Amino acid sequence: MTPRLAPILAAATSGLRLEDPLWLLALAALPVVLWLRGRAKVPVLVVPFAAAWHRASMAAASSWTIVCAVAGLALVVGALARPQRFETRRDVRSQGFDIMLAIDVSGSMQARDMMGPQGPASRLDAAKEVVSRFVGDRSNDRIGLVAFAGQPYLVSPLTLDHDWVLQRLENLDVSQVGDGTAIGSALASGVRRLDAGDAKSKVLVLLTDGQNNAGKIAPAAAAEAARALGVKVYTIGVGSAGEALVPVTDEGGHEQLVRARVDVDEKSMKQVADITGGTFYRATNTQSLRDVYAAIDRSEKTSHTLKAFTTHEEEFAWFAAPGLLLMLGELGLSATRFRRVPC
Repeated sequence: MTPRLAPILAAATSGLRLEDPLWLLALAALPVVLWLRGRAKVPVLVVPFAAAWHRASMAAASSWTIVCAVAGLALVVGALARPQRFETRRDVRSQGFDIMLAIDVSGSMQARDMMGPQGPASRLDAAKEVVSRFVGDRSNDRIGLVAFAGQPYLVSPLTLDHDWVLQRLENLDVSQVGDGTAIGSALASGVRRLDAGDAKSKVLVLLTDGQNNAGKIAPAAAAEAARALGVKVYTIGVGSAGEALVPVTDEGGHEQLVRARVDVDEKSMKQVADITGGTFYRATNTQSLRDVYAAIDRSEKTSHTLKAFTTHEEEFAWFAAPGLLLMLGELGLSATRFRRVPC
């Protein structure tokens, strides 16, 4: 078989099966029949199409009659084996989530106590890298993005266009909406966006490295609203404990690193998560931050419903019709041009 012919045959026979394959055993009888007709004393009437197979009894027998008879019988046997072309279809339906990501972009998120691909990285850069992986793993979910510092602002609405979300995520910068940490307002903003959607499962993941010190809504009040609207909140406190190096720009426009202490309000963040049925996580380095988002990804898996069904079409006519035509052709040839009296 030539390399070019192999894929053609594979494509032609894919999806084929035989409903009654035992009929193929009849093909084994064809050589026996040919051998019997090769013996001069075997009566012609014992075996059909004797005129073609008994060369001794035909002065001018043509090999075409033999070919027609054998091929016709083989095709008829193949038709009796009931070839069928089948197709299995799968109907996969998924129930995705609506997920809002709330990310702190206050000045303290510049603290360089995380590790990135190129070395020490800021908390915000580490968050971008980890969140981008999280978004990439949630192909069936609508994802939106809220950033917050002194107040929240919508970076991306809920969407299945994850490339757009990732682009907007990459463009995040600190202090775009004034300094401060309005955790309660960020929660309320994200919950409001989720409430506008029609998904059965709604999740908000909030990442911060500080305490609520801005905005007019307390985190606990926002959590109560989230629970009432069926939104589960996961909270993440990011950053090392104690002091961290934070870049500060002096009056001359020069950047220098100074030690600053920014503490996560773990008690408040845990309370928010508990109220909504979520979980509070503490991530003190890049790897633990990756582990946190991986844990959330496992906890909120999209459900899939799989329905499989098989359809089939009978293909015996493609074998029976040419088989019968070949057999009739053999009879015609034997009765006309190659006709002779059997011995």
